[in-house]
Amino acid sequence: MRLPSWISQHLAALRAVLVFTVILGLAYPFVVFGVAQLPGLRDNANGSIVQGADGKDVGSSLIGQSFTDADGNAVLTYFQSRPSAAGDGYDPTSTSASNLGPESIEDTLPVPGAVDEEGNPDEGSQSLLTQVCARSVEVGEREGVSGARPFCTADGVGAVLRVYYSEGLTGTVTRAVSVNQAAPATPFIATYQGVTVEAAKPGEDYSGGVLVPIRGDAPAKPAVPADAVTASASGLDPQISEEYAQLQVARVARERGVDPAAVRELVEENTTGRALGFMGEPAVNVLRLNMALDRELSGR
Repeated sequence: MRLPSWISQHLAALRAVLVFTVILGLAYPFVVFGVAQLPGLRDNANGSIVQGADGKDVGSSLIGQSFTDADGNAVLTYFQSRPSAAGDGYDPTSTSASNLGPESIEDTLPVPGAVDEEGNPDEGSQSLLTQVCARSVEVGEREGVSGARPFCTADGVGAVLRVYYSEGLTGTVTRAVSVNQAAPATPFIATYQGVTVEAAKPGEDYSGGVLVPIRGDAPAKPAVPADAVTASASGLDPQISEEYAQLQVARVARERGVDPAAVRELVEENTTGRALGFMGEPAVNVLRLNMALDRELSGR
């Protein structure tokens, strides 16, 4: 008995679904899983989980983590990772950057007594420039070097003025405001083109002025490297530059009471070269380095 065409078509479709379910839904995943468990591939396929001396998982070598105490302060016996904008820091469920670009140089100062829609005190917001400046000062103080960098004030905010001209965008300067320093702070420069610089008043609108970043006298190559003050695009990078790692050697050795040469040797052992020999820069895996420190240089 010949089945109606519409039934034959449905049966053919059903057979196709069953065949492809077996091939793509069962066989293919099992084959991929099996190949991924081969020596040399297993570690990456399983998340590159790193285990401590007690056999417990301490993290992934592919995802960075913070080495801070309960209050968020850096633990000085460990190398510090680069900043992260992923959630509360290195959150793989919130991987992201800050989405702030090079034109983010003016802060929104908190207004005393003001609250947001949820009733929380107004905290304002920092520009990317001020975030970089603040981190540079913090790292400099921690590592015993100058945290100065171009376009930053000595107290760690963006060195930016709102400048008002007599003819809008041209003419003589009539007013200058250090928009990232709230009154009664002392402006980072006293005068600009003969006009006394004011500290900003929170809540006041300065949009009529022209934004003018002031470079200052910081060296072109700051002592604090760029990856110490900027977050990666993913917020999850587990590595830091050789330069940042070497900057931290003296502090880690001092806090552990060990020879800096021994710490420097561990840095070299945990440094990976350029991908394929020419892409990117050498980098140091912070988690593996800190684990090596605990394993070989526990110190005092």
